[in-house]
Amino acid sequence: MASIAPMIPDPGFGVYVHWPFCLSKCPYCDFNSHVRRGRIEEDRYLAAIRTELKQRAALTQGRTVRSIFFGGGTPSLMAPETVAGVIETIGKLWKLDPKAEITLEANPTSVEAGRFQGYREAGVNRVSLGVQALNDADLKLLGRLHNVEEALRALDIAAATFERTSFDLIYARPGQTPRAWANELEEALARAPEHLSLYQLTIEPDTMFEQLSRAGKLKIPKADVARDLWDVTQELTEKAGLPAYEISNHARPGRESRHNLIYWRYGEYVGVGPGAHGRIVSKGGRRAHATEPHPEMWLTVVESEGTGLIEDEALSLEEQGDEFLLMGLRLTEGIDPARFQALTGKRFEASRVADLIANGMVEYTRQGRIRVTSEGFPVLDAVVADLAA
Repeated sequence: MASIAPMIPDPGFGVYVHWPFCLSKCPYCDFNSHVRRGRIEEDRYLAAIRTELKQRAALTQGRTVRSIFFGGGTPSLMAPETVAGVIETIGKLWKLDPKAEITLEANPTSVEAGRFQGYREAGVNRVSLGVQALNDADLKLLGRLHNVEEALRALDIAAATFERTSFDLIYARPGQTPRAWANELEEALARAPEHLSLYQLTIEPDTMFEQLSRAGKLKIPKADVARDLWDVTQELTEKAGLPAYEISNHARPGRESRHNLIYWRYGEYVGVGPGAHGRIVSKGGRRAHATEPHPEMWLTVVESEGTGLIEDEALSLEEQGDEFLLMGLRLTEGIDPARFQALTGKRFEASRVADLIANGMVEYTRQGRIRVTSEGFPVLDAVVADLAA
């Protein structure tokens, strides 16, 4: 009797919109963000985003948009009318799920009650605030332009305006102790109704922090202290009812970021705007997209050629498998081995899985999924490399 292939749930389809402009460049940031002192020609950028959306829609006909994410940069520097124009265009080009999650990233310095109300009226129903720290000394160290008072006020405005809110904090900061982090995190959890993103500070290439680190002027906690900070994070968030659902993200059950779950579950998404990335499935298989990162160059290219794509490449089965593992094993729900086999045409090597289980790095769930354990998460890259080999 022929075997029946398992039904693999659709991880969804989303749209990412990149707004690359910031008021200042944070010293730890390696994102595609740019400081511009003059006025931004938002009408031109909106027209170009619409042009790119039309080009991507032609490649992804029949999809239903489950989420829209405005990232950056600082999207809360956009006029609400610009945001409304983007959402309206997406709704015309694809079917927009009536329950679609529409997220906008914001910095506390650019939060005003009237502006937030404008975003809400434009269709945004979730906001993610870049708070990053709850003490003024570390906010200054991180190059943030707001203080704690402004951050808390922004959180209050967001909670009163939007259906859903989240905010980010960075830990493992220079000189930070587990006790100090525990106190700060407890304060954050008291103000977080549903979702927190908690990132360990890492020194990224080509950042100001990298220069300071090389010069011996910046030292982040050593590995053993960083692990203690990680353990504190997991313990307190679990206790507060916001367990980790991804390596750096915590939420009450059912309040996870739907857009980011599309990434981590290896779904499809289009990316528009300077430096945006996308993954779509066409007749030729899964393709990787990337756009011109320089804002003014992107604008010129889109206006002259109809797209800012600088990368449109077919992914090999091996590349798809690697990406699937790298994204999916970040999730506490783990990955479905059947999906890996469907993507790559091969099974996991049983002896490798057995070795990882024996070493306490991964485990099987009751549903037959493979997930990384709490011991494996701090060395996730090594676990992924071992499984992918």
